[in-house]
Amino acid sequence: MNSIFEEHGGTYNLGADGILYPNLILEPQEHRPIGRWGRMHRAYLEAEHSGLCERLILNGTLDKYLADAQERAKEMLDKLIRQMARNESVTESLKATDQMEWIRRINSIRDRAEEIIINEIINRL
Repeated sequence: MNSIFEEHGGTYNLGADGILYPNLILEPQEHRPIGRWGRMHRAYLEAEHSGLCERLILNGTLDKYLADAQERAKEMLDKLIRQMARNESVTESLKATDQMEWIRRINSIRDRAEEIIINEIINRL
């Protein structure tokens, strides 16, 4: 009588200790950076949606899911910073005339944009 594993094409190797070990082969996966936003989203999943996080791990899709979240967050952050800087007249001419004011304002814009990213992408499914 074959096991379900064998019925689906699985094979075994006999180990030195006399135990049969299944020959498991993982699908090749593309390696994309997870980054800051992906790590933050993983922490959110582990804390708030542990069942989903475990399913993604078992399916082997967690890294892809987190890399996608990282890319969405990075693109949204860049877009928001550009839009907010344009709307608030934070320009290169301001940078040339008053660097400290430009730094203060661009840091404020980045902080607000990051807060939006956290609420819209990181702490959501």
